[in-house]
Amino acid sequence: EVQLVESGGGLVQAGGSLRLSCAASGFTFDDYTIGWFRQAPGKEREGVSCVSSSDGWTYYADSVKGRFTISSDNAKNTVYLQMNSLKPEDTAVYNCAAGTLGYGSSWYVEYEYKYWGQGTQVTVSS
Repeated sequence: EVQLVESGGGLVQAGGSLRLSCAASGFTFDDYTIGWFRQAPGKEREGVSCVSSSDGWTYYADSVKGRFTISSDNAKNTVYLQMNSLKPEDTAVYNCAAGTLGYGSSWYVEYEYKYWGQGTQVTVSS
């Protein structure tokens, strides 16, 4: 059974940090790109970042560049999203997703990903 389980969300003050984890199982982790998406109330889901488990390349949305860092621990089949200098506008439900997309693909598009986690809430207070 394929599973993507997010953890690490919570409530933090603006300027603070959180680290999200996405633990994967049930598929060959090294063959997949893992992405993070978020959806704020009343807004469309948007791509935040992704990392290739095989090659290590990464992409970031402009809104998080320089503040968020994505990394992959292939030994643990886990991807992390380190979020620093958090802003109230980062408040959203964060989901991780897995897909077999390659470098240069539309990593921020939801249909590129086959498997999805249930999400974790991140709330940043001002």
